[in-house]
Amino acid sequence: MDQQLSRGVSPVSPHLVVAGGAEAIKFYERAFGAKELMKIEGPDGKLMHGCILINGGTIMLVDEMPEWKALGPKALGGTAVTIHLQVENADKVAQQAIAAGATVVMPVADAFWGDRYGIVEDPFGHKWSIAHTVKQMTKAELKAAAQKAMCGEGAST
Repeated sequence: MDQQLSRGVSPVSPHLVVAGGAEAIKFYERAFGAKELMKIEGPDGKLMHGCILINGGTIMLVDEMPEWKALGPKALGGTAVTIHLQVENADKVAQQAIAAGATVVMPVADAFWGDRYGIVEDPFGHKWSIAHTVKQMTKAELKAAAQKAMCGEGAST
């Protein structure tokens, strides 16, 4: 693990496949304040390896390469993964992402678990949840709030 951290890579880092790696890095800079750590392009100009830093965590990127079965969410018809950003102001970050070209999947709103929470989809098909904590809740409060939210019963938040 020390080698990973010394290279600037988080112990666990998403590795995103995108159609248009260079454009994706620029989008993530505008949308989430990403900092480019590395960008290696192949002879054809495709991104062979990219690494960005967002909110203290690293994300690696590669261009779609169908010959290696590396396909992004749009080519696959969607994604089962949502990347989560815990931020100071979810409304501000979501609006910044939307202004950069993301689309709203779930508007930012107060969530039963005590966060302000919403989801956007980037132009490359990846989903990003964005949240900040409004109220710290105990396990008992979370359980009651979940019960009420899912079944309409129990205590309120």
